[in-house]
Amino acid sequence: MKLVAAALLSALLAVSCATVTREQSMVNRAVEAMGGAERIAAINTVYVKANVKHWEPEQSDVPGGEPRFAAESSLEVVQDRARRASRADWVKNFAYPAPRTFTYSEIVTPEAGYVLGVDSNGRNAQNLKMNPPAHSMSGLRLAATQREARRNSITSLMLAMQRAPDKVLPADSMNGMPAVSFDGFLVAFDPLSGLPARVRTLDYDNIWGDVNYDVVFSDWREVAGVKVPMHRKTELNGRTVMETQFTDLQYNVRVDPKRFEVPAELRTGAAKPAVRNVPYQWVIRRQFIGTYLDSDNVSYDTRASQGLRLQEVAPGVHQVQGGSHNSLVVEMSDHLIVFDAPITDAQSLWLVGQTRARFPGKPIRYLALTHHHMDHAGGLRGILAEGGVTLVVGQPAGAHFRRVLDAPTTRNFDMPARSYHMVPILEVPESHVMSDSAGRQVIVYMMMDNPHAKGQLMGWIPHAKLGYVTDVWTPGPPLPAKPNPGLASVVNTVKRAGIEPERFAGGHGTTADYPMLARLVGQ
Repeated sequence: MKLVAAALLSALLAVSCATVTREQSMVNRAVEAMGGAERIAAINTVYVKANVKHWEPEQSDVPGGEPRFAAESSLEVVQDRARRASRADWVKNFAYPAPRTFTYSEIVTPEAGYVLGVDSNGRNAQNLKMNPPAHSMSGLRLAATQREARRNSITSLMLAMQRAPDKVLPADSMNGMPAVSFDGFLVAFDPLSGLPARVRTLDYDNIWGDVNYDVVFSDWREVAGVKVPMHRKTELNGRTVMETQFTDLQYNVRVDPKRFEVPAELRTGAAKPAVRNVPYQWVIRRQFIGTYLDSDNVSYDTRASQGLRLQEVAPGVHQVQGGSHNSLVVEMSDHLIVFDAPITDAQSLWLVGQTRARFPGKPIRYLALTHHHMDHAGGLRGILAEGGVTLVVGQPAGAHFRRVLDAPTTRNFDMPARSYHMVPILEVPESHVMSDSAGRQVIVYMMMDNPHAKGQLMGWIPHAKLGYVTDVWTPGPPLPAKPNPGLASVVNTVKRAGIEPERFAGGHGTTADYPMLARLVGQ
């Protein structure tokens, strides 16, 4: 009888071993290399201090050039896994788009997220109303924050993978390392140590289309018997956009539950995490530069605005208003000219629908981008998909946008993927005139000395005596007490072009009289 039982046990073990897949074996090896499932499961609370650096490639000075250094931060995180809650305390010192410091906290649970303090130039209505400043996260931000927390909690992620072997699936190798797929993540393993080396998501970027977004782990150290990567490098298509160095890590420390308390006003009506169509790259990286508008519509604050509208600002000239970023539409005798395509293809598709209704029979023939930054060019495909549209950009942005338009866009949830290979690109070295059969003109001028971006263009609509600029001046709000380089570049370009504008419209803001600016700059 004992021999039969032993034989049966051996047979069961053999079958069990035979059913362990290659992918599950890699996960099991990684869990053991990190200290074992028992030690990892015993982690109840986590305390982390870290230094973080941020870069933004699509706010570069030169189109397609080096990423702009955005900020350096100190970060303190506490996690209470029993409560399924975390708190991140940030002190972000920004270098771009202007030097400033934001000190704030993020509290996240599975059902809601909250921001205590000011974390952005683009404060939403709730944050402006609350005293002290605070707001509940949008569902988009909450989903993105939860995803990145899960990616970076590599011990928890690996344990979850081991406990759900049916979700661990084959994947192509990454950077020469074997990899598996799990619940939206691709995880690559170091073949020598067995440790997880890289965790990737397949994202969509409004400029580069389909992109790889990776966190790369290194500097593994043992803490309470568990190996943890103390250094994390975040890459967008292989380019570093964030670097995190842990300076302290402790497990199972006492966490004061009061650290997770939020005002009752914030809990009421707080959004649940979005479950589809999350523009992860927009949500994450606009926070890198401190300009994220925390709203479930990325184009406008749903708590403060009724939505986008096409507002006539001069005869035959309409500005998109009601959102954070604007376009300008100029009506010609038989076609339209559009300046800027901000944020998303969804906003551009809305604009295309508006122009069809407002100007029947007049297609968009030119899309002129004032500059290459993602927040003002990210909706270009929604307009170029109309066909017959020439893309107008300043020198040296032509080659950059040819690469952009050749990039795959299969993950774009705003519109189907298509080829933009045949879209003509007109690169402007100094100025360019766009005219119609009736002699009406629209002119673009290079802003040679602007501090914002190489290849920046100013628009000029002679019949309306109206100029158009983006970022270097925001028409509408009061002018500062003293001029700055951006404002000076507007006045210098006007002088060099020999034009006499009465007003300017902006890619932000609304419109304003030009003579006030000229007097401020001293021209």
